[in-house]
Amino acid sequence: MPNENFKRQFPRPKDLTPLLQFQLPTIHRKRRRLEKALTIWDLREIAKRRTPKGPFDYTDGAAETEVSLERSRQAFLDIEFQPNILQDVSKIDMSRKTLGETFALPFGIAPTGFTRMMHSEGERAGARAAEKFGIPFTLSTLGTTTIEDVVAAAPNGTNWFQLYMWKDREGSMALVERAQKMGVKNLMLTVDVPASGYRMRDYRNGLTVPPRLNASTIANALPRPEWIWNFLTTPPISFASLSNWPGTVGELLDYMFDPTMTFEDLKWVRKQWKGTLTIKGIQTLEDAKRCAKYGVDAVLLSNHGGRQLDRAPVPLHLLGAVRKELKSDLEVHLDTGIMHGADVLAAIAHGAQYTYVGRAYLYGLMAGGQEGVERALEIMKTQMARSMKLLGVSSLDELEPKHAKFLATHQGLGSLPK
Repeated sequence: MPNENFKRQFPRPKDLTPLLQFQLPTIHRKRRRLEKALTIWDLREIAKRRTPKGPFDYTDGAAETEVSLERSRQAFLDIEFQPNILQDVSKIDMSRKTLGETFALPFGIAPTGFTRMMHSEGERAGARAAEKFGIPFTLSTLGTTTIEDVVAAAPNGTNWFQLYMWKDREGSMALVERAQKMGVKNLMLTVDVPASGYRMRDYRNGLTVPPRLNASTIANALPRPEWIWNFLTTPPISFASLSNWPGTVGELLDYMFDPTMTFEDLKWVRKQWKGTLTIKGIQTLEDAKRCAKYGVDAVLLSNHGGRQLDRAPVPLHLLGAVRKELKSDLEVHLDTGIMHGADVLAAIAHGAQYTYVGRAYLYGLMAGGQEGVERALEIMKTQMARSMKLLGVSSLDELEPKHAKFLATHQGLGSLPK
């Protein structure tokens, strides 16, 4: 019985033409691989396939049970957005002013150590990508590229420096002087490291810097020929500010970090440094209030990406109280757990002046060098733009806590994307 709901006809060439718009595949394998990544989690999966276990686990892991990291990520997933409809969002402004400068996006690249171990392009790739996207790049004391080389790689970018206060105070200040000489305007002093967190993945992997090639590491690296080729044919991985270290990463940190550091040292650093000063690693309201008395310009709420204290406070949960208490005394920044552009918006809605990404950038780096970092930044930028429009806001200053409410009930962990 014929179907009476439509009339059949033979297809005509002119009708088929719009349906046959074929796109030629790119011959650029890396670009093709990166284009398939639609989220930071996709980049993580690519990174895991292309990077040996030791470097990948160093990036991916956290301290002990890794619950500090998991809870910090879960906090963003526990946000329920409250959109306003029928708003003109034809044009949106994602720029953000912090520490006297205006950046194209409200997040920068956090300091990460041992970066050339993840990919041979290392910090140069991060600095150049940050320069291209108009955001700051922060070099770690434990970086594997000197501050001079980072500035040379991205001369028109905003390059900051992160300081771990060593037991050797003169050595620490020598690094600060080098940074100041190279035009660095913001010093990020990390204060949550009286000792190294117990990062069990690193101990189990026997991770050292540079990586030691034994039978196990060679067997793990062989299926990843690009990484091992780059490792063997580029200058040896070493710290930009320290000679090679024969022990594990945790042992190195215990050797370097000073458990005697107090607020008197913070006062001393403030006198030494002429630029803006950000204190990274604030985890309580009391410490944030105390920092305000020492002339710092910003406090960075952070549990070190979950890499120090197990079961540490969740920065996003702390943010509202700190912002309310400090008012306009100094800026409040945030990191840890950010894996999506909407996470950045949630942090800003609750009072963060600025935010930072670490793992999200490193997953991109491991997935494809500078192009991978740029893909990570582009993913987050696109997510932010789309989320802002769907929320009905055209500028970041419009975001308020009412736009990003915490769910009333929390059913526990286990819902994180993998």
